[in-house]
Amino acid sequence: MSVDPVLVRRKMALILADMKDVDRLSRTPRDVFLADRTHQLVAERVLERIIGRMIDVNYHVITEREGIPPHDFHQSFTGMARLGVLSTDLARALAPSAGLRNRLAHEYNEIDHGLVYDALGTARANVPRYLEAVEAALGQEPARE
Repeated sequence: MSVDPVLVRRKMALILADMKDVDRLSRTPRDVFLADRTHQLVAERVLERIIGRMIDVNYHVITEREGIPPHDFHQSFTGMARLGVLSTDLARALAPSAGLRNRLAHEYNEIDHGLVYDALGTARANVPRYLEAVEAALGQEPARE
């Protein structure tokens, strides 16, 4: 089997579309963000979607290349580094987002919106790097049969 570039690029396009909201919200002053429930809810949902889609891409790439899926969402990022798709530094920066995604999706604890605001900046800095790395790796994939 091989990586399906159509599937991966479709997920990447959805991530890129959501990054417009990340960019806008990350430029909102922190005090304004923390006082606005709508900003908080939009940020939660957009981050959950972006992180979930990155995890989907990670699982697809790793499963297709190695034949078995990663052990968990965190390891999906470190696995992408092991395969040479992401740099180790980028994988380490993104891997904790798996925990944030779980907290947002499953509401394990009360959400700390200060951390959500910080995650917007982290996403703004690292998600474009992730997309570039994945796109570069797709260019090196053998043609799908």
